[in-house]
Amino acid sequence: MNGSVSDVPVPSPLSLDDALARASEELQFPSYYQSSVRPLLRNPEGRWPHCCGGGCEPCAQTLIRVAMRALELMGTPRQSPLPDF
Repeated sequence: MNGSVSDVPVPSPLSLDDALARASEELQFPSYYQSSVRPLLRNPEGRWPHCCGGGCEPCAQTLIRVAMRALELMGTPRQSPLPDF
């Protein structure tokens, strides 16, 4: 077996703006709500909102999914657990 390193390049982490745009596109999240996700990205290990079950648009769960994906794309996934729902 050959012990050489693969020639497949590792993707570069994206900037915050690019990561948020890509996560929004992947998750079909309207771009006009992206400003609601930015506070989560600025404080990725802080307290995040809870779903209240009131049918809000966008739901806190949706904001969290977009934020989690954007953090992954930036190469800085959330380390602390998500709040209990």
